[in-house]
Amino acid sequence: MFEKLSTAPPDPILGLTEAFKRDANPRKINLSVGVYQDASGKTPVLASVKAAEQRLLESEATKNYLSIEGLATYGAAVRELLFDREHEVVRSGRAATAQTPGGTGALRVAGELVRAIRPTAKVWLSDPTWPNHGGIFTAAGLEVATYPYYDAATQGLAIESLLSALEKAAAGDVVLLHACCHNPTGVDPTPEQWQRIAQTIERRGLLPLVDFAYQGFGDGLSEDAAGLRALCRPGGELLVCSSFSKNFGLYNERVGALTIVAESAAAAETALGHAKLRIRTNYSNPPAHGGAVVASVLADPTLRAQWEAEVATMRGRINAMRRLFVETLAAKGVKRDFSFLERQRGMFSFSGLTPQQVAALREQHALYIVGSGRINVAGMTEANMGPLCEAIAAVL
Repeated sequence: MFEKLSTAPPDPILGLTEAFKRDANPRKINLSVGVYQDASGKTPVLASVKAAEQRLLESEATKNYLSIEGLATYGAAVRELLFDREHEVVRSGRAATAQTPGGTGALRVAGELVRAIRPTAKVWLSDPTWPNHGGIFTAAGLEVATYPYYDAATQGLAIESLLSALEKAAAGDVVLLHACCHNPTGVDPTPEQWQRIAQTIERRGLLPLVDFAYQGFGDGLSEDAAGLRALCRPGGELLVCSSFSKNFGLYNERVGALTIVAESAAAAETALGHAKLRIRTNYSNPPAHGGAVVASVLADPTLRAQWEAEVATMRGRINAMRRLFVETLAAKGVKRDFSFLERQRGMFSFSGLTPQQVAALREQHALYIVGSGRINVAGMTEANMGPLCEAIAAVL
């Protein structure tokens, strides 16, 4: 059976990381994979996470399975972080949450749920989007379409083209939106644009599916939820796939959540029941440790304050690297205007580099960037900024 298989293509992003590891060049730089790094180039364990883990280690009394939907305290903490404790969605109880193995797990469960309820629905993805989005929903048996998102001429949002495309979507179709820190462009809608998107979705009878992987990495924990909250019309339905890989640094713990917002509390519980059927035949129940860490930190005022300060530090470092990148490119003699990078948010930016230039950077300078030109700003440091800007100047 396996002898007849052809070689599977490498993942477009994780495959680059494998190539980077094999590269013997001591000056190699990796700006491809979506992982936060500190000023020393390391992915740290947050102090708030360490403190919570110590408490859990001392108090843990069992390794029994969690329920299919995971820890109740975790689900409540997720909803309050997404919407705020006083938000109508939380107070009415019309949201239900399932703990999932990372944001990717949440997206797959969401896809399976949509496939079971409305098998003819299309899932509309931004063009461009995270490369794994299309594969996840196709694997769940759903048809995928795209709507315009990035305007290369302005390095901003193609809002009119976006809205025009959504007008063509059929009632019941799903529209995937990045809550903040759009991956890969770093371009987010303004508050006014979010309102226009929400109005179009409501009028067309579409189901928003919000991918919320970077809360706190844009402008702030509450500020980054503005788009999500704009979509929360009274009685409106939506799905939210969230992750704590980035803002808690819990990459290898796989901590995510699928939150279902329905018209009523009863409808939310019914929908959660159908999600649980999909979960049971997939991974059965989620891993416990990471979810317990998140729930512990968010429930303790001292640990939460410490965590919020750590998120602010990570956000500040990313924005500082954006500014330094623009300044250093200019200092190295690059004439092209890269100031748009300072307006973008989150870990990623579209650099405007062509696939040929990206290939030259990898082959001639051991600088690894995704073929689309997406760069991980969080992989930049003061130490590698000079060499990477020199390399970019050389290929431009």
